[in-house]
Amino acid sequence: MELVAGIDLGGTDTKFGLVNRKGDLLAYRRIPTGPSLDHTEFFNQLSDQIKKMLSSLNGSYTLVGISVGAPSGSEAYGTIDDATNLNWPRKLPVRDILNSIFHLPVTVSNDANAAAVGEMLYGVGKGHDNFICITLGTGLGSGIVSNGSLIVGTNGHAGELGHVTAVLNGRKCNCGRRGCLETYASARGIVQTVLETDPKKLKKSVLSNFDSEELTAEIITKAACQGDSIALEAFQFTGKILGKKLADTVAILNPELIILTGGVSKAGNLILDPTRKYMKEHLLDVYKGSVEVELSEMASKKTTILGVAAFMWLKLDQQKKQSA
Repeated sequence: MELVAGIDLGGTDTKFGLVNRKGDLLAYRRIPTGPSLDHTEFFNQLSDQIKKMLSSLNGSYTLVGISVGAPSGSEAYGTIDDATNLNWPRKLPVRDILNSIFHLPVTVSNDANAAAVGEMLYGVGKGHDNFICITLGTGLGSGIVSNGSLIVGTNGHAGELGHVTAVLNGRKCNCGRRGCLETYASARGIVQTVLETDPKKLKKSVLSNFDSEELTAEIITKAACQGDSIALEAFQFTGKILGKKLADTVAILNPELIILTGGVSKAGNLILDPTRKYMKEHLLDVYKGSVEVELSEMASKKTTILGVAAFMWLKLDQQKKQSA
C-alpha cells in the first residue's frame, strides 16, 4: 500500500502521520518544535521519526511522498517564509531539505490552507463551496475556500487573517507589527489576556498560582470549565475580538461557513459561543442568517495532517496524468 507522510509543522510542536489514499491515518507521532531548536537538528529528528514510524507498521507499505503544512509555507516555492514563531532563516527551503533526505516528491503549503483542504475532503466543510477554516494554535491562521477552490494567492500566502490589525497599537506581534489578531485570538493570546488581568482580581483566581512561563491555554480552559471567573472572562474577551474580525471577513468573502480548529478550539463552547455572539452582532444585515460558525469535528491531530497529505495525493495524480 502506498502512503504519504503528512506533517503539521507548528510553532510549539509538530504532528505527523502516515496517510493512505482513502484518508486513513495509519500512524501518528509528535515532536517539539520551539524557537530554540535549530532547523537542521529539527529536520534530522523529524526524518528519523518518519522512517521509524514507517518501519513499525505491520504489512507492506511504500512511502511515495512527503507533504508539509507550516505557518508561512509557500506552495509555489517549497519554502517556509518568515515564520514568526520560529527563529529559523527567513526563507527556509523545506522542499529541498526533505527531498535530499527521502528522494521523494515533497509539497509545502500553508498549514491553515492544508486544514481547509482536510475539512473540505473529510470534515464539516464537505459539501460547502464557500467557507473559511480558522486554525487557533500557537498563532492564528486561515484557509479560504471560494467557489469550491482553495485561494492561495500570488505566492501561496493568501489568508493571513492572524496578521490583520485587531487592536490599534495593541500587543506586539512576533511579525514586528502591533495589534495583530493572533496576539489576542490564539493560545499565546489568551495566556497574555490572563497575564494582563488586574493583579488584585487575578489573586482570586486559581490561575494566579502559575507564572508566565507555566501558564498555558490548556490550564486556562480547565479553570474555565471549573467556573473560574478570570478564565471565563478571558474566553469572552478572546471570542469578542475574534468574532468582530470574522464579521469584517464575512463582508469581504461572503462565506456560508466558518470552521474553528486547532488547540484553542478544544475549549468547545467556551470559545465558540462568544465568537458566534460577537460576529453576529457586528455583521451587516445582508449577511445575517447566511453564515454559521462551527467547531471542527475532526480530531485536531488529523485536520492538517490529512489536508497536507491530500495536497500530495493530488500532485501525484497530476503527475500520472501528465506522464500518461
